[in-house]
Formats: sequence, C-alpha cells, structure tokens
Amino acid sequence: MRTTLLLAFGIAFPCLAFDHTHATWDKFLKQYVTVKDSISTVNYKGAKSDRKGLDQYLTTVEAVTPADYGKFTDPQKLAFLINAYNAFTVKLILDNYPVKSIKDLGGTFSSPWKKKFFKFFGEESHLDNIEHDHIRKEFNEPRIHFAVVCASKGCPALWNEAFTPEKMETQLERNARAFLKDSQRNRFNVEKNRFEVSKIFDWYGKDFEKKFGSVQNFLAPRMGKTPAEETKMKEAKIDHTDYDWTLNETGGGSAS
Repeated sequence: MRTTLLLAFGIAFPCLAFDHTHATWDKFLKQYVTVKDSISTVNYKGAKSDRKGLDQYLTTVEAVTPADYGKFTDPQKLAFLINAYNAFTVKLILDNYPVKSIKDLGGTFSSPWKKKFFKFFGEESHLDNIEHDHIRKEFNEPRIHFAVVCASKGCPALWNEAFTPEKMETQLERNARAFLKDSQRNRFNVEKNRFEVSKIFDWYGKDFEKKFGSVQNFLAPRMGKTPAEETKMKEAKIDHTDYDWTLNETGGGSAS
C-alpha cells in the first residue's frame, strides 16, 4: 500500500499500489483492438465515445512517482513504460480524432512525439521522453521497437493485451516474429541476397547492433528457414521498405 494520501470530502485515503497486471488497459485493448496475423487495427471511433477505461488507467499511470517507480522490478518497469507509451499514444489519437495520421498532429517545426499532453513522474511530458529517456536508456532491449507503437499501418501491431512482467519475454519475442513475418514490410530477397525490411531497422539500427552485433544477426534466426540460409543472411545487405503512416483504424485495410 502506498503512503500517498488522497483527500475526499476532507478525509484522507491511502492510494492503492499500482496494478502490475494492467487489467484496466488490458480490458480496453481487448474491447477496441483487433489483431489478424501480424496486423492490428483499432476502433478509434468506438473508443472515443467510451474512453472511461483508458482515462482511468492513465490516471493511475500519472499518479506513479519516481520513488514508486524505483521500487518496481525491471520487468515491472519495462511493462509499465511500454503500456504507458501505447496508452498515451491512443489518448493522443482520441483527443484529436478523426485524424488521418499521427504525423498530422505535429506542426511544421514540431513532432507529435514531442507534444506535451500528459504528466509523467509529476512533470509535463511527451512520448519521446518515455521511449528515449526511459525505455531505450534504461534497457538494452531492441525488441521494444516491436512493442511501442505509433498508431500507424507501418508500425508493429498494437496487441490486444497489455504487457505484463510475467509474460514480458514471450510477448517481446512474439511481437518481433509477428512483425517480421509480414512480407509487405519485411522480407528476404533470395536472388539478391538482400533484406528488404522496415525503416525501424534504419532508425534504430544501432540498438540492434549494440545487443546482437548487427541487424543481420537479429534478423537471420527469425527469418531464415534453414541453418544454411541463416548463415548466408548474416552477410546480406539491407534495404528498407516504405513506411505507411496512415492511421491503423478499423476498416482501413492492411499495411503497405
């Protein structure tokens, strides 16, 4: 039980400890997110008219203090950060819905990922703060790039379940393999001996190099069909496919 007190009608009540099952967020995802193969779509229209669960969850996220966070285990921290990032991304879309792309929410000289629209650890914050100042800085885990999502068709799936500490390893690997399985965004050209993969591997290539030695070392065992093909893949060149920033809205089709 946390020692922080809330005042209601002049009476102090202790705040409950943060729910590491992320049950409220999980319920929201199951209600409004559909996953088919490696593609997810979100019913933003329905969620906008019934966002009580999302708002309740984000209230608990914003209530977490640096001291609270410091007591979390590493798996609890990572689950908290990933879920917070994704939930705030959905909030950003719903706050501005209808919108064709998350990129439309930035200005001529500003980015939607640097837009301050929520509080995090008691300070006005933006999505880049969660991803770059916390997730990438605190964890040497490049598979988070298949877990934190950008509300776009080109990005990995927003799964219809919350990340939890107990399932973290399974969920990270599942998301990575599901994303790589989608041949519209990621494929291996056998004739040219080239990977043709998402720009994620361009933007965050150094994260994969730091953990696996090279992007190819990460891709080969997840995309190769035989040991011989895996070995060949590790020497392959890399090209990058186009990134589709269209909103991943229900009824909007698949990634391209």
